[in-house]
Amino acid sequence: MVDDLSSGLLSNIDQGVCDFHKVSLVDRVELAKALGSAEFIFHLGARGSVPRSLKNPIATHEVNATGTLNVLEAARESGAHVIFSSSSSVYGRNGVLPKDESMWLAPMTPYAASKLAAEGYMQAYGSAYNVPITLLRFFNVFGPRQRPDHEYAAVLPKWIWKAMRNETIEVFGDGSQTRDFTYVRTVLDVCMDVIDRRVTHEGAINLAFGNRISLLESIEMLKKHFPDLNVNFVPTRAGDVKDSQNSPGLLKQLFPGVKPVEFEQALAETVNWLKEYGETVANGPTVSD
Repeated sequence: MVDDLSSGLLSNIDQGVCDFHKVSLVDRVELAKALGSAEFIFHLGARGSVPRSLKNPIATHEVNATGTLNVLEAARESGAHVIFSSSSSVYGRNGVLPKDESMWLAPMTPYAASKLAAEGYMQAYGSAYNVPITLLRFFNVFGPRQRPDHEYAAVLPKWIWKAMRNETIEVFGDGSQTRDFTYVRTVLDVCMDVIDRRVTHEGAINLAFGNRISLLESIEMLKKHFPDLNVNFVPTRAGDVKDSQNSPGLLKQLFPGVKPVEFEQALAETVNWLKEYGETVANGPTVSD
């Protein structure tokens, strides 16, 4: 396990079953040492958040693009298989739905551009150096252990956290925008299948099952857990994509045994987890711009 703990918590890591290295993705030398004996590298590390990237695009590029290059250099030396978490944000201005892997890409933000640059490095190292790669594009992943309490927290855990405290939740825009939310356990099932069957693919694989839901619909489901939920609508944020939905044909072809957790069940599990354990992941490191 390699993490610089810039936003995560050491308490999330069971050091009884893994070796932990506090190393940044931008530290190429120390990263190579930490990854030297790995057979598989799950490259999930990133400087997340679209708004955060708008405030500091250079830092976003250094971690997400150059950091990925550093991971690939380590894998080139060791022969490790790299599984990379990209983002559906790379589609950007392409408003066609549902999305498939053959569509044109048009990043709207530095975050999306950094992820697309990282995708390019993944494909280049797979082609030029025969590094085994699996390139997964995540679509709005959520679930337990996701930090709910900082400025750049993802929408669902942030809403749940505020609802638990009887605080008003904010919706950017009118709430009609849609997302193809993916539960973290579904993502884990795909990642474990990559290892079990050594799944590689020369291009990107969209990781979402086409279950498009609006923010207003998700709020109605949240109200089943928080009947007195208060909602405040505020202006749309720069860089936010209006709608997102995947066409899961390739995903189902490559991972036929993986079945997604339904959104309402996943939301309920996340609510229950945050109610019971939320304090263990809140109040972590300050996430700076």
